[in-house]
Amino acid sequence: MTFAATVLTLYPEMFPGPLGVSLAGRALREGTWALDAVQIRDFAIDRHKTVDDTPAGGGAGMVLRVDVLAKAIDHARTSAPAAPVIALTPRGKPLTQARVRELAQGPGVILLCGRFEGFDERIFAGRDVEEVSVGDIVLSGGECAALMLLDACIRLLPGVMGAASSGHEESFENGLLEYPHYTRPAEWEGRTIPEVLRSGDHAKIAAWRKSQSEIDTRLRRPDLWERHTGVRVQSASGAQREVQDD
Repeated sequence: MTFAATVLTLYPEMFPGPLGVSLAGRALREGTWALDAVQIRDFAIDRHKTVDDTPAGGGAGMVLRVDVLAKAIDHARTSAPAAPVIALTPRGKPLTQARVRELAQGPGVILLCGRFEGFDERIFAGRDVEEVSVGDIVLSGGECAALMLLDACIRLLPGVMGAASSGHEESFENGLLEYPHYTRPAEWEGRTIPEVLRSGDHAKIAAWRKSQSEIDTRLRRPDLWERHTGVRVQSASGAQREVQDD
């Protein structure tokens, strides 16, 4: 089954962009996934092809019109009725590797790329649109975020990465950051590859990698470490306390 991606955007020329090269590009050419970049402006209802208007209540900027967005989504759903519709917005739920894996196992996705001040709020409930954020940052539009989400999905499609186990130990797959990697030369500017990685002892190597993964996650991403281990618990009073090791 081909993973079908429909991108609703004011700049369809931005696609496939980087997804047209490397593993994603090869998979696109081989038909592992398909892409349709749709111009939102084609669904405008006036002769000027207007897609935005001033915000209700006043304020700076412009807002994408709900009627135009609805027509674009309805069009996309005619060919992909089972695909979830996702709007890329800083107000959305943070994108996780678990959600990416769910999407990659499905028939595809319809991505709605915002511009200006964003979307008319009514589109989310009116068309069952999921809001997703790729980080606590503000971009000029949703296109770069859409490329990021699609890349994360495409690399998980069968055959794209080669060996089926290629992504199993990567960051976030088990709730932790990935362990550090090394390669030749064995020594560079006085820095050497850890001896355990040159020992040939696969059990010790696996233990070292697990330990390093845990250490890096704890130091670099305490939020992930907290979720992974439950290092904080909720007391009856609602206060949080650290779990003490035995």
